[in-house]
Amino acid sequence: MPDQNDNRQPIAYGIWIAVALFLIAIDQASKLYFEYSFEYLERLNILPFFDFILVYNQGAAFSMLSDSSGWQRWFFIVLGLGAAGFILHLLKKNKTQPLLCFSLTLILAGALGNVIDRIAYGHVIDFFLFYWGNAYFPAFNVADICITIGAIVLILDEILRIRRSKQESA
Repeated sequence: MPDQNDNRQPIAYGIWIAVALFLIAIDQASKLYFEYSFEYLERLNILPFFDFILVYNQGAAFSMLSDSSGWQRWFFIVLGLGAAGFILHLLKKNKTQPLLCFSLTLILAGALGNVIDRIAYGHVIDFFLFYWGNAYFPAFNVADICITIGAIVLILDEILRIRRSKQESA
């Protein structure tokens, strides 16, 4: 909720959209690189705990619903587009909250990056793989990184907002 006493200069809505489009372009370019440079399931060891790999995820985070019959593709497309619409509304409404807008922009870019994959390919292209011994973290991509960092920044922004509110009321 915007603070009525907040006199910070708003960052133009178009700037946030441009940042999101830039991040989507990076996400899509990286996915195309791995799609055309690697065979499915091909791995390239980079570090003792990190590989590049080409895998496809038909589900959501941590491959949830990936073994479903195909309805999940359309569900996640609609969910991603709905989230994008809501985020665009929040970006317009909260122009004077740069940290909130930054977090929303990251989430927007990640959501749309993965929606593009679902529409174009029927699955999401993942290629970062972290592991330790036989323990593996599910493969992910640039869009997933944007969503994760955006969610962390969103939580941080809320904690800071609550702290400011408590200090102002004291």
